Order: sequence, then C-alpha cells, then structure tokens
Amino acid sequence: MIFMLCGTSDARELALQIRANGFKVLTSVVTESAAASLSEVGLDVRTGRMTADEMAAVVRELGMQAIVDASHPFAEEAHANAMAAARESGVPYIRYERAGLVYDNHPLLHIVPSYEEAALEAKRLKGSIMLTTGGKTLGTFTRHLLGEPDIRLVARMLPRLDNMEKCSELGLEQKNIIAIQGPFSREMNEALYKHFGTTVMVTKESGRTGAVDEKVQSALELGIHVILISRPEVEFGTVFDYFDGVIDALRTAE
Repeated sequence: MIFMLCGTSDARELALQIRANGFKVLTSVVTESAAASLSEVGLDVRTGRMTADEMAAVVRELGMQAIVDASHPFAEEAHANAMAAARESGVPYIRYERAGLVYDNHPLLHIVPSYEEAALEAKRLKGSIMLTTGGKTLGTFTRHLLGEPDIRLVARMLPRLDNMEKCSELGLEQKNIIAIQGPFSREMNEALYKHFGTTVMVTKESGRTGAVDEKVQSALELGIHVILISRPEVEFGTVFDYFDGVIDALRTAE
C-alpha cells in the first residue's frame, strides 16, 4: 500500500494511475471538499493535517511501501513531515511536483521569493490589488495593505467558512471578497479583473495544471502588474514531474 499526500488538482489523477498499476493507495488531504473529490472516484481518504509522527504511525500500522508527496508546492510543513515520516519508518519518499513555468522577462511581471516581499511590492505599486494566494497568508497582506491610501485590497479564495471568518477577523469588507472555486477560464479571469478594476494581481507559482499560467497571461495582456511568488526551494531527493516516473520508482521500491 502507498501513503499519498494529495494537494493539487492533478494529484487525484496520479493516485488513480498508481492504483491502476496494481498498488493500493491511501490518500491524505486537509479539507473535506478535497476528500470528497477523492472519495467520489473510489479512493480511500484520510482527512486532516498530520504530524510526522502521525504519518509514521500510519505507515507502520498499515505496512506502507512508500510515501508519495503530491501536496501543493507551497505546503512546506507537509513536505517536511512526510520526509521525516519516511525516514522514521524506513520507507522511500517520492515527491511529485508539476514542472515549473518559464516566463519571459515581462516589464509587468514581478517575481518575489516570499509572501512578505509580495505584500511590500504590492504596497509600492498601489491600486486595486487582487490576491489569489488563499486565506492562510491573508494576514500578511492585510497588515501591509489594508487602510493604505490609494489601495483597494480584493481577495479571491475558496468559499470555506474558515476563509470567511478570517476575512472578518482581519477587517476585509465583504464587497472585496470573491468566494469562488476554480478552475477558471481565461474569460472568467478577465471578467473578474475588469469588474474590480484590478491593477495588481498577486499569485503563487504552482505549475501549469493549477492554471497559474492563464491567470498570469490574461492579467499581463490587460496591462495588470503581476506579482508572482516563486516556489520555496526544498531538497526533496527523489522528485518527478511526470506520473510514470513516480510509478517506476514505486515498482523499484516493491
């Protein structure tokens, strides 16, 4: 059996392909909505955040052969916990991560290494700023941007109760919240940018399947500044950006 952390839109397909190649799979996700997406295609799911010790206990208890980490590129704590659990349990750790995108040197594209730097760059640019970075780091942006002259802060995020509660706690007005679940077409992105008069868009670099390229390209074509937070640099060891590589590594680990 394979223990698999799922956190991207293509993780489900990878889990199905692993299963189709003869492996039993136990997936792990954080949210109920993600769990429902996996359950509906017959995948076994464990829901909720897990520590390294908890992961290791599951691996030992169920006799897992390997840990496959297909969590989001920015899920640094999940990566660290999965790698620690693999070491503790003596099983291989295999990372699946989408290939990064290569962008031209566009004058409206601002690549930064962190959320803090993104907030400071947005503060410098001013205007109508649309965040598409989720609720977890919203406080970093509200701390720097809310109440600043010549800045309107708009947050696009998943329509989850915890996100709405966080917006309320941080003082983000309802008129500046876009509670919606993707994926989004180019037309949808453009319509939202135009509706909110967006002049700056903040996003994370997560790879093509996550549709960040369409979000970025449509913004640039509309003359919108794009602040792109680059992926954290993590030494994963065994890492693949294609499904067959993961499956071949699992066969080797049998």
